[in-house]
Amino acid sequence: MKHKSPVGTTLKPRDGDIVLPGRIILLNGASSSGKSAIARAVQARIEAPFWHVSIDHLRDSGVLPLARVRDGTFRWRDMREAFFDGFERSLAAYAEAGNDLIVEHIQESEAWTRRLARRLIGFDVFFVGVHVPLAELERRERARGDRPIGDAARDFHTIHRWCRYDLELDGTAPPEANAETLLAAWRERRRPGAFAGFAWTR
Repeated sequence: MKHKSPVGTTLKPRDGDIVLPGRIILLNGASSSGKSAIARAVQARIEAPFWHVSIDHLRDSGVLPLARVRDGTFRWRDMREAFFDGFERSLAAYAEAGNDLIVEHIQESEAWTRRLARRLIGFDVFFVGVHVPLAELERRERARGDRPIGDAARDFHTIHRWCRYDLELDGTAPPEANAETLLAAWRERRRPGAFAGFAWTR
């Protein structure tokens, strides 16, 4: 027998227990804004076993055939849309199975944000914006050496323009301090959060 949760998602019995849908902390910030450091600090402090999920994890784990993209065998532009589409679908699947998630996902366009919001309707999503001044983003980008120069500036000028957040953080602050701020706000969050509103915008 299926049960309905208070937020409208289907709950599934597992060994006689009810599996509640996972909660999601969604971080949006420019490349090199410090999202990963904040996510790791939150994961180390939060009172439940949250996954830390990002595009970088897939890239760095060897999931993608990057060597063959680099040598020209495959074209990234032909793979890109399906890759991000699948990534977003996987987040809903993980959460539906009862996994709590800390997700880094740069919101490249308003259309992307609306699409993801529709996929996550009914889930408890806490939307966090991470802000860093442009000069500092560009300094970090150069120091890292593993990002195309210019990505940080592109993100800085675009990804926050249409977003409404449950919480906004200063990415120049220590990750541990940001994690404490985030957790305090998350524990007092209102539901549905700001991200749910994107599902109904056009």
